[in-house]
Amino acid sequence: MDRSVSDLWAKRGLYVALAVFVVFLHLLPLDTKPDRLPFPDILIALTYAWVLRRPEYIPILIIAMVMFMADLLLQRPPGLLAALVVLGAAYLHSTAAGMKDSGFVGEWATVGAVITVVFVLNRLILAILSVQQATLGPVVVQVILTIAIYPVMVLMSQTVFGVRRKSVADSTMPRVRP
Repeated sequence: MDRSVSDLWAKRGLYVALAVFVVFLHLLPLDTKPDRLPFPDILIALTYAWVLRRPEYIPILIIAMVMFMADLLLQRPPGLLAALVVLGAAYLHSTAAGMKDSGFVGEWATVGAVITVVFVLNRLILAILSVQQATLGPVVVQVILTIAIYPVMVLMSQTVFGVRRKSVADSTMPRVRP
C-alpha cells in the first residue's frame, strides 16, 4: 500500500517536473531569429498521453495548475487554454476505458480531434473577445505538429517514464483500504 501511494506521488511529481522543463525550454532564448515552423505543444501531447494511460497520475487539479502556470509564463491569455485543455483531458478521461479496445490509431485519431477542438475553440474565443492573434497558417501547422508528436510522447512515456495502461492483473487485484 505504501509503495503504491509513493509511486503515485512520484509520478505526479514527475509530470509536474516535466511540465516545468517543457515550459523552461520554451522560455530559453536559444535562437534570436524568428522560427520558420511553430513549435508543437509538447505539454498538451504529454498531458493527453498520460491521461489516457494512467489518469490517476495526473488529476484534473494538477493539469489545471500546470496549464495555468504555462499560460502565465508563456504570456498567453491566463486560464483560457488551461480551461480548454482541462475540458479535453476530462473528456479523454471519461472515454479512456472505451479506447483500450480501439487500438492506438483510434486513440490517436481521438486525441487529434480533441487537440484540434482545443485550438479551434481557443482561437474562436480569442476572436470573439477581439484579442490579437497569430495568423492562421502557423496555428494550423502547430496543431498538425502537436498531433504528429503525440505518438512520440506516448512512446517516451511508456519506455522512459514507465507510464503504461493498467494491465488486467492490475485492475483485478483487490484494493487494500487503510
